[in-house]
Formats: sequence, structure tokens, C-alpha cells
Amino acid sequence: MQIVTDTSVLLAVILGEPERDRLVVATAGHELVGPASIPWEMGNAFSAMLKRRRISLATALAGADTMGRIPVRLLHVNVRAALIVAADHGLYAYDAYFVECALMLGAPLITLDRRLQEAAQRAGAQIVEV
Repeated sequence: MQIVTDTSVLLAVILGEPERDRLVVATAGHELVGPASIPWEMGNAFSAMLKRRRISLATALAGADTMGRIPVRLLHVNVRAALIVAADHGLYAYDAYFVECALMLGAPLITLDRRLQEAAQRAGAQIVEV
């Protein structure tokens, strides 16, 4: 089964957050997919953590290397459709890309972002509970 993963999930796994083990179990044996924006979002997240001095440059670079080894199939999403999702559910486009990806594939979304999860459910996407 395909599972659409968002940036929060990938960051939690890479950085060893408390949810890591549950996320690994929930996605084991499934194909991870997501919008083609994931690498840029990951870079932005790492740079934000660097700016706040939450992580070191070495940790950010190691995280980027680890991200390159996580098998996530990146897909192009319909930006127009994502903008409609964003407008209908009060999301930024980058969050709407995950919802649109899930809707486009008929695949569930896994996220640690409660607001995104709620918006995705309102839009008709299935959610992987963690």
C-alpha cells in the first residue's frame, strides 16, 4: 500500500524524536510517497532548526544525507487542485500538496501535524493513525 508522508514524519524519524518507533512500525512494508516539494521542505526545516540553534550544521547535513537514503517516491501534484484545497481548508500551499497527493492517489496520509491531519480528513483523505 502507498502512504503519503509529510515532512513532520520524516523529520521525526531522522532526528530520533519520541514518535520515531511508532512511525517506523506504521510505515513498514509500505511504499512512501509524497509531493516533489519534500526535499525543499526538509532543507527549509533543517535551516529553521539551525537558525534557532536547535541543531548543529553537522546534524543538519547528516539529516540531509539520511533523507537521501529514505525511499520516498516524489510525485508532481496539480498545483491548481492544491490551491483549491488550501483555500477550502485554510492551509498553506505546501501543506495542501500533501493533501492533494493523498487525494490524487487515494492513499492515506501520515502526519504529526494535527491541523494538517484535520484538514486532510475534512477534504476526504484517509489518515494513518500514530
